[in-house]
Amino acid sequence: MSGLALVTGAGSGIGAAITLELARRGYLAVPTDLDAGAAAATAARCGAPASYRLDVTDAEAARTVIAEATAAHGPLEVFVANAGVSRMRRFLDITPEELERTLAVNLRGVFLSSQAAARSMVAAGRGGRIVNVASMAGKQGRVPFLADYVASKFGVVGLTQAMAFELAEHQIRVNSVCPGYVQTPMQERELAWEAELRATTVDAVRELYVADTPLGRLETPEDVARVVAFLVSDDAAFVTGEAIAVNGGAFMD
Repeated sequence: MSGLALVTGAGSGIGAAITLELARRGYLAVPTDLDAGAAAATAARCGAPASYRLDVTDAEAARTVIAEATAAHGPLEVFVANAGVSRMRRFLDITPEELERTLAVNLRGVFLSSQAAARSMVAAGRGGRIVNVASMAGKQGRVPFLADYVASKFGVVGLTQAMAFELAEHQIRVNSVCPGYVQTPMQERELAWEAELRATTVDAVRELYVADTPLGRLETPEDVARVVAFLVSDDAAFVTGEAIAVNGGAFMD
């Protein structure tokens, strides 16, 4: 069996799929989530020996969870910073409080949790792999009703590059993935919000997402999980600082 892999925001959606895929490939994949019950449910699905409640905006909580997990299960080899939030609103209507919440989870949370993971990896002296989950909204601003989310995900892409540059001397590779229109509980909420903002139906918005994707379907969480699994594998041993688009061609760079 491969070593310990921790995933944040793993109670559902992309995070759960990543945890399950890493477990399938032999990692001791341990889910964390703000919702402790959801993390435990993912752990049960993949046979993980533990799960943890984690608020990624809390630096001390991130340090504590990683310390407990490594004490129980060995050095941290893989860390996936996936936890994120969204709320669709027109740019002119986004409140300071909404902006702060989005940046706190999507950018500060990635920074703090990945920093705690990297510190643990450096202390262990065995190298490691970190993957930050960004978005195709981290590569283009042509995304309606998500200005605060766009800002946070652009930040994740830049942070990934900075981390990769500084952590290379410790043999820690850092990359990000940039999903597109992924079928998750978050997307279901976004479909309803966008339908309201466009004064149309959820089905009509869903058709817009599919039409915007050259491969002609919505993305699944498993599509993302398999790319994350590649990035933490030896096949990607010379890949670091990259933001890998996983979106069916909806955005190409």
